[in-house]
Amino acid sequence: MIAQINTPIFPRGEQLPKEWFTGNAFLYQLLTKDENNEFSVGSVTFELEARTVWHTHPKGQVLIITEGEGFYQEKGKPAKPIKKGDVVNIPENTEHWHGASATSKMVHIAITNYKNDVQVTWLQAVSNEEYSMVVKQ
Repeated sequence: MIAQINTPIFPRGEQLPKEWFTGNAFLYQLLTKDENNEFSVGSVTFELEARTVWHTHPKGQVLIITEGEGFYQEKGKPAKPIKKGDVVNIPENTEHWHGASATSKMVHIAITNYKNDVQVTWLQAVSNEEYSMVVKQ
């Protein structure tokens, strides 16, 4: 029997800013906004327990989970587990966060639309208490 090696689709990329992410998260940019596309596409890798801060997108976002497991949560709603193969369609101006679980890294492709020159509004961090409650579900 031949052992399968789990090779990532894209490289890990550059570390993302700590003011927008808790833990270690990385971006490999696949496509930037240009004269043909009013969106960007990137592969984002979240190490264990890494996550975004609460944030919104003025024209929405789509996440395609390509590896691992994690969570997606909209403000005021229960967190939803997400895993490889899931697609998350995030409506415009919806406050949310997403990231890895405590036991698995998570990688997703983020397709993020622009409204004028804005694609994200960063808000407050997801507290360790908020994250712990999600992980215990």
